[in-house]
Amino acid sequence: MKKITNSNKDDQNLELTLRPTKWNEYVGQENVKANLRLIIDAAKGRNENCDHLLFYGQAGLGKTTLAYLVGKEMGVNIRSTSGPALERAGDVAAILSNIEPNEILFIDEAHRINKMTEEILYPAMESRKLHLIVGKGPSARTFSLDLPPFTIIAATTRTNLLSGPLRSRFGATFRLDYYQNEDIEKILERSAKILGIELTPEATTVLAKVSRFTPRVANRLLKRARDFAQVNKLKNIDEKVVHETLKLLKIDSLGLEETDRQLLLTIIKKFNGGPVGLKTLGASLNEEVGTIEEVLEPFLMKVGLLNRTPAGRIAAPLAYKHLGTAEKRSLV
Repeated sequence: MKKITNSNKDDQNLELTLRPTKWNEYVGQENVKANLRLIIDAAKGRNENCDHLLFYGQAGLGKTTLAYLVGKEMGVNIRSTSGPALERAGDVAAILSNIEPNEILFIDEAHRINKMTEEILYPAMESRKLHLIVGKGPSARTFSLDLPPFTIIAATTRTNLLSGPLRSRFGATFRLDYYQNEDIEKILERSAKILGIELTPEATTVLAKVSRFTPRVANRLLKRARDFAQVNKLKNIDEKVVHETLKLLKIDSLGLEETDRQLLLTIIKKFNGGPVGLKTLGASLNEEVGTIEEVLEPFLMKVGLLNRTPAGRIAAPLAYKHLGTAEKRSLV
């Protein structure tokens, strides 16, 4: 058990090591970076704190990394918390009452902030006031605490679950999109240098193609390829090593994993290609609806294997071709 725990810690530390620590090391998301650069430079020119920022997009696209880079560019300290940790009003009050001037408070998974707790953030973000209620019943009293200038940077995968009042209080909102293969290749080359891995150009291309357009996935696959090469006493990672690693992980040429293929095959074989409702699909796969909607579907839709319609989910023609199944025409 101890070995497993240490291995997990080492893997987590390794992931942190691979994160960019300088602005020019952050590859991709050029439009987002250009707009952030403008906001940061303007704020520094006025000797003010940065506007409140909201980053949203799929997991693994670099929202947390970008938040820390903003803090580094502003030259300020950054405190980190998450939506589920802000369960009670006292949790928010404790953090905000101890915040230092110009500091950044980073809130990950912001869509999971308790809605009652969320209301405390409104005056804090808008007028730098912390309104608190002390006591209960007739003896309860309210008082306000002035807060120093500070910035909240929030990250979420589900911006639609954020309330309108909270979204409106962010000075700028940025959507992080999937990466291009060329950018993923640059990220893999940088990670390989940090890890001290000899990675051939052909292997880099293959890894980029199956990375689901996501840096976190690309780095994860690179680490597994490194493990394969180490165990088999190979000096470098070439195309053959990558293919053998992907075979072990059951990842195909498009980056689909077993759960992705099972979802598509269920729609095709059990529901005649669709349409099928999300809850019905979740019951058939014995999978959480949220996992299907947030984790599996975005990538499948991105590569054109799945269509989302008002009537339900439909397997696209490309899915039949990729899985080698005969296309059926739904009578619905």
